[in-house]
Amino acid sequence: MTPQPDPEAGAAVKAADRAHVFHSWSAQELIDPLAVAGAEGSYFWDYDGRRYLDFTSGLVYTNIGYQHPKVVAAIQEQAARMTTFAPAFAVEARSEAARLIAGRTPGDLDKIFFTNGGADAVEHALRMARLHTGRPKVLSAYRSYHGGTQQAVNVTGDPRRWASDSGTAGVVHFWAPFLYRSRFYAETEEQECARALEHLETTIAFEGPSTIAAVVLETIPGTAGIMPPPPGYLAGVRELCDKHGIVLVLDEVMAGFGRTGTWFAADLYDVVPDLMTFAKGVNSGYVPLGGVAISAEIAATFATRPYPGGLTYSGHPLACAAAVATINVMEKEGVVENAAALGASVVGPGLRELAERHPSVGEVRGTGMFWAVELVRDRETREPLVPYNASGEANAPMAAFAAAAKKAGIWPFVNMNRTHVVPPLNTSEAELKEGLAALDTALSVADEYVR
Repeated sequence: MTPQPDPEAGAAVKAADRAHVFHSWSAQELIDPLAVAGAEGSYFWDYDGRRYLDFTSGLVYTNIGYQHPKVVAAIQEQAARMTTFAPAFAVEARSEAARLIAGRTPGDLDKIFFTNGGADAVEHALRMARLHTGRPKVLSAYRSYHGGTQQAVNVTGDPRRWASDSGTAGVVHFWAPFLYRSRFYAETEEQECARALEHLETTIAFEGPSTIAAVVLETIPGTAGIMPPPPGYLAGVRELCDKHGIVLVLDEVMAGFGRTGTWFAADLYDVVPDLMTFAKGVNSGYVPLGGVAISAEIAATFATRPYPGGLTYSGHPLACAAAVATINVMEKEGVVENAAALGASVVGPGLRELAERHPSVGEVRGTGMFWAVELVRDRETREPLVPYNASGEANAPMAAFAAAAKKAGIWPFVNMNRTHVVPPLNTSEAELKEGLAALDTALSVADEYVR
């Protein structure tokens, strides 16, 4: 893992990108993507030989890091044996991946519908819920992200929805709990939980319970801020759904497969949904794969009634072989346990220590390898370091923080006024401390904007 500088090759890669690649969520002429030469473990490097500790896990998906040799070998072996095959057939890699996933999902979520990623997993989960109940509406939370396809972006609760929201998607948004920025004037976790549940119950009542097919929630919201729900909240949502015959969909695309120090975040709350979506960490993103884990009751709806949906590459053999290898690696190498242990002993304490010394840190929250650092201008008022959905000059403080982090040797996950600490789950203690030291340096830059 010794980067070899090759600026000429990097310039060619960059030129081809700028000439032909259309990037997501971007104004094309205002971006300057880094040309990446290679990656291994928890690091990647550019063509100038600069190496970065990846505190983003790609987009929070390289749960076992880059280029894990056992997963790379499994993909190569599958490619030599059977590169692809149509989804209507029983294929060993697909069957084994489904078996391994079902063996780790909570409750009776034993049927697996494979998709190409998280957004289409959400699309199909909501379609299943509507067909199962015969109802049109879906309730989802503000401060959430569920994907970029049409239905998934409409249940999303952040500004990326706005450009695609025609108001006709059958989606109603509500406030989920978040004590640090409570919408319920709560002062304790208990108050936040009770008032958030009362708000949801009232929303259900006024929307008409008989019109609501599903409530969809990220078990722990990811991109929106890594906000673990207060004790009792998810159990309360489960109770409300049961009371009104509403399907509970938990989105574990980001939180699943060890990210929270458990196989699924739902395990932390002892809650079993009716449908659960997954992707990302299922195979560390090595080949695109997602899916829906389906309860026995909903699966029975389609026992003799055809499910009207499918994808050409559903359960692609290469992706499923990567999932099999990833899950086995995570099991044999104690990756989930490592995330739990180092999250509790290194990341959490390290971030809280940084919070004590840096006035720009308003709150630290998280679990496992899933943490958020809330940056503020004023700790007393909790004014965010940058305004909501800031861009251009208004976002200058966060841009300066991110630039300082990269200069210090880490690639940060930055969203609005937060940085998320979401490294690969098998990052070592020494690497984590290296990253925390770099974060310390970058936070000193953020401190310059404190009032």
